[in-house]
Amino acid sequence: MAFVIAQPSIDIKDTACIDACPVDCIRPKNDGVDFAAERQLYIDPDECIDCGCCIPVCPVSAIYEEADLPKEWQHFAKINADWFA
Repeated sequence: MAFVIAQPSIDIKDTACIDACPVDCIRPKNDGVDFAAERQLYIDPDECIDCGCCIPVCPVSAIYEEADLPKEWQHFAKINADWFA
């Protein structure tokens, strides 16, 4: 089960999680054209290896294991997955 970036990251886009990810599955990167256009970062559910390295570096505590997403943010699992579709 993949990790998911949820509501607290909207308009924050801190890239510490990108640097911490050992499999480079968090997008968009801050040097990409999509970065300015997006309001948050996304974790690719197919590439995420469930290591959790991104969780402790997130300054707004926006990253959750999909099964642990608060009820009001469960729709962020689809939002993250759809970004990579």
